Amino acid sequence: MAEKPVKERKQRGHHYSVYVIELAPEVWNIGRFRRCNPDYILGKPFVYVGMTGLDVDQRFDKHKAGIQSNRYVLDFGLRLLPKLYEMYNPMPYDGARDMEVELGIALRDAGYGVWQA
Repeated sequence: MAEKPVKERKQRGHHYSVYVIELAPEVWNIGRFRRCNPDYILGKPFVYVGMTGLDVDQRFDKHKAGIQSNRYVLDFGLRLLPKLYEMYNPMPYDGARDMEVELGIALRDAGYGVWQA
């Protein structure tokens, strides 16, 4: 019996993205959110920072539909804030994973109220 040729794995390229979603001010009423943002500066936005292999608009729609959604995005998500993330996308998986953390830290350092999964 002849061996089947091994198929080469296709390179999918850099298709991962980080994204930032603005959250409604009412999220500040959640004690857990407040405790994670002790240095929040009054007047700065509240945001959720995530990463995805999907188109960011599709990912936002899934959050709002309750599909693999974060509670804060489902309940308080308003809109994507592309000016905060589009310059980084697309990137490989490892880059997106690291950038999600770095972007969240940078926004928190700038006084934003930030939630990350």
